[in-house]
Parts: sequence; structure tokens; C-alpha cells
Amino acid sequence: MKRFISALGAGLLVSGLATGGADAQVTEADLRDDQTVTTQVVTNGMGRHQQRYSPLDMINTENVGRLVPAWAFSLGGEKQRGQETQPLVYDGVMYITGSYSRLYAIDVKTGEEIWQYDARLPEGILPCCDVVNRGAAIYGDMIYFGTLDARIVALDRKTGDVVWRKKIADYKAGYSYTAAPVIVNGLIVTGVSGGEFGIVGEVQARDAETGEMVWTRPVIEGHVGTFKGEPSTMTGTLNATWPGDMWKTGGGATWLGGTYDIDTDTLVFGTGNPAPWNSHLRNAGEPVPDNAGDNLYAASRLGIDPANGEIKWHFQTTPREGWDFDGVNEVIPFVDANGDRRYATADRNGFFYVLNREDGAFVAAYPFVEQINWASGIDETGRPQFVEENRPGDPAASTDGQKGETVFAVPSFLGGKNWQPMAYSQKTGLFYVPSNEWGMDIWNEPVTYKKGAAYLGSGFTIKPLFEDYIGSLKAIDPLTGEVKWEYKNNAPLWGGVMTTAGGLVFTGTPEGHFKAFDDETGEELWSFQTGSGIVGQPITWEMDGEQYVAVISGWGGAVPLWGGEVAKKVNYLNQGGLLWTFKIPSQLSAAN
Repeated sequence: MKRFISALGAGLLVSGLATGGADAQVTEADLRDDQTVTTQVVTNGMGRHQQRYSPLDMINTENVGRLVPAWAFSLGGEKQRGQETQPLVYDGVMYITGSYSRLYAIDVKTGEEIWQYDARLPEGILPCCDVVNRGAAIYGDMIYFGTLDARIVALDRKTGDVVWRKKIADYKAGYSYTAAPVIVNGLIVTGVSGGEFGIVGEVQARDAETGEMVWTRPVIEGHVGTFKGEPSTMTGTLNATWPGDMWKTGGGATWLGGTYDIDTDTLVFGTGNPAPWNSHLRNAGEPVPDNAGDNLYAASRLGIDPANGEIKWHFQTTPREGWDFDGVNEVIPFVDANGDRRYATADRNGFFYVLNREDGAFVAAYPFVEQINWASGIDETGRPQFVEENRPGDPAASTDGQKGETVFAVPSFLGGKNWQPMAYSQKTGLFYVPSNEWGMDIWNEPVTYKKGAAYLGSGFTIKPLFEDYIGSLKAIDPLTGEVKWEYKNNAPLWGGVMTTAGGLVFTGTPEGHFKAFDDETGEELWSFQTGSGIVGQPITWEMDGEQYVAVISGWGGAVPLWGGEVAKKVNYLNQGGLLWTFKIPSQLSAAN
């Protein structure tokens, strides 16, 4: 029951697909109802709002200790790099992506491989932060995912054959793609990766059936979008917040993908760091008059009309950004305890933001990590109150013009929270945020843009803040910012979180432990050693009247590559590539 498919899509299926519906098609209604239809998981985030909450409660605080493996699946080969995928489950099949741009179809009942697609990557790809992929998208009878050479591929989900393959951007210029796409009303929406190479962030929407472009929206001001093959509108106003021609290589990578808020019919995408990191090259002085050096729309959240790509609103978390505090982290729509419709996002800069869902307007911000020192707080408009002496110095002001003053900044550029997704519980009203406590020595250097070369203008060394822990899973009240409970972990937390109506919070650690916590108290109720560090995203679903939980194990990602002293602290961790699926044995469940 195994099939391997190359990028050319050759081969024959050995035996029939173990599915129940030959003509099953994923519809817009399936995507809309993904959170409530518990027999499948067809979107990244277990719902396009990315709450990562399941109403299932068959596995709960009383019986989670009985959870055992049902089956495991090895990704095989020597490509044992970071495995950051979120599985999808539909019509008897589980789909996962793997490092080096691979996609697998697996029989969800037995764990046997049905087919595998392995993208034929060219020489010279330029991935920033490991050769990861964070998941796929399903629509109709196709499954879609992005590749490290900045392409989007549509496959027949039953056979693995290529239906179409489109170029997102030029990988030779530093572009790549690692996020799970978002599908809205027949459009497949993607961003771009590559913020360390002076690329320009963009959101693109294609016809999901044909792959033909419908609209594009560059996210750095001065660039012009397109709609149905024609120029549409300019993003922002040329040179309003960028000096000279620097907007042409302005960064703002949309590398984590987006959220769809169906209530306001809005795509919400985050944007990464402006390029280069050296903020002194991107403004006319300090302090900058009239916000002229804010470098819009980098380090921001954007509300986008899914029909035409027009920007509805923006909120910039870190204007005049100079620490690599990307603004890409997921934005989750929710209704708070007062009945107000809000967005929540835990930013790399160390602050947890609450925004208005109608227009993205600032509501509140709370620090969620310790010892933040780049800003003293957030003012009533949502703007940071900068501590200028903790901004890396200007190389032009140094004696040799080669290295600006070094500062110790908190958090580090890997963030109070990085890409690893948090979860929101409709049961408790709390957000469960995988955070990290670290800082960095950082300094600026001269740099000029060269296509395909790193465009940083900074150097850095990451250091832990505390001896006994770096990672911290926090339960946060979005009304007050209060941390209700905290779980501290020796190594950084780099995997996703999931919560359920059974009163459980699931996440994994780099040490290989897949854990379940009580959502009210933070008490650890269950743990399983998976054999490698967990940087993937758990899911849960119902099959044949039983609840299952799955997560991928495989250490990697940005920490071992960029982590400085932290990377040395966790250099003993082993790589891997194993998908684990768990259940409570039926006899134990019946006994309970």
C-alpha cells in the first residue's frame, strides 16, 4: 500500500486507497466548519481562525493518563531535519509534509504509507531557518503545499500526481516557501519566506483549481499589487516611511501564512522584519520625526480583502524595527468574556496584543516574557515606548565605521514567541502561549544589498536569561494579561500547542516529551517520550467513535542553527522523523 512519487509524478498505486468515499470533495463548508466537524482536520490551525481548539472530550483530565501509541510512521531516509508540520485528516487518509519539501499520504487507521511526493529541489536554495515545511491545505480533490524553491504544488490527493505547479518567486534571490497555504472561497492564498535576503514580502491568491493568479499584494509601501493580471493599487505611499530606494529591498516576508476571519471576511497576515536589520540605514535620525522611519508595512499585521487583495487595515507591532522582531506570529480571532470580538497575537517582541476585529485597532498589550528592555512599555495607541540606549548602535558613529555599539537586548531575535503556534480554549477563555526567556548581544554592521546574499547588517549571540529554564508555556488571560499558570522547560519551546474541551493542553518539548496539562491548573497529567525533539503541531480527531491525538517528532528548526549559546546548551538533542498517533485502548476507555 505504498507509493513513491517524484516531482514528475510517476508510478502506480500498488493497492486501493483505504477511504470511504470515492467522490469525496473538500468544500468551502468543510473548511468553514473544520473546528466543529471532529471526524476530520482539513485546515492548518484546526480551523482557519487557528484557535487549535477541539470540542472533543473523550480524552480528558480523568483518563489522559491511559493514552498509548496506536501507530507510528517513519519519514525514512537521511532527511532527518526539523519536522514542523501539522497533520491533516480527511476521508481515511492523513497527510503530512516533511523536511526538504516532501508530502506523505498515510492510511489513518493503520499508519501505512499510501504515497509520497518528493519535490525535486534545485541546487542553491536559500532557506533561512532549516529545510522545514509547516503543512499542507486541502480543497476539492487536491492537496497543496509549498516548496523550498518558492513554488506551490497541487497534487491529486488520492494518487499524489501533480495537477499543477506554479512559481511563487525567484529562489535565487533568496525567496522560499515553508508555510501551510490558506484556502478561502476557491482561492489558495500564500505568502513568501526569505526576509534575511532583502526580498519583498507579498501575499498571493490563485485559483485553486487552475493555479492561475487572481491577485497579488506586496506588503512594503511603494510596490504595486495586481488584480486579474492588471496593476491594482500601490501599497501605502511611496517614501512615506522609507528613505530613498530602500523600499525596493524592504523585507517584510509573509513567511508564516495567514488567518481567515469569516465573521469580518478578512485575511490577516503578519509581516517580517524590514531589511536590513540595521535600523540606522532605514531612518533619517533618532528619534524619527512624525514616524517617518517606521518602515511600513514590515513587522506588522495586515487585514486583507480576500476577494481582491486590498489592504483593509494595518497594525505595526514594532515600528522602526531593529532587533529582527518579525510581526508574522498568528493572529487569532475570538470573543472575549465581555462579548467583544477581538484578535490576539503574541509577538516576537515580547508583548501580547489584543486588537479590534473590525479594523485592527489597538485595544491592549501586555508583556508575556521577563526582562523586556528594548521598550519600557506600549502606549495608548499601541506604539512601543522605545529605550533608545538598548537599540544596537550605528556603525557610522563608531571610530572605525565597521561595528556599532553592542547592546544586550531582551527578548532575543528568536522572540518571546516565534512561529510555534499558541492555542485558545473556548472552555477557559485562556490563550496557551509557548514562549522563551532569552536575550542577545546584538550589534550593527555596514551592509549593501546583493541579490541572493544575506542582507542583515547585524551580528548577534543569543544567551539564556535563567539557569534552570528557557521555554515557558503560559496560560494567559486576554482581558488582563495575567499569567494563570506557567510550565517551565529546560530547552526552548519550539512546537505548537493544542487545547480541547476535555480540559487538556497538549504540546511537545525539544527533549522529546509529548505532554498533556490540565487547562485550569497547569498540572502535568501525561507524558510520552517520542525519541526526538518535538517542533511539530498536534491535532486531534474522532474515528470509529474514539478520539485520537497525533504529533510529529523531529528536532530542528531555527534554534540549533541560530541559537548561539542556547544552541550549544541543546546540542545533545537527536534529530528524527517519526509521526506518532495515540488513543486510549477501547477496553480501558470502556472501563473508565
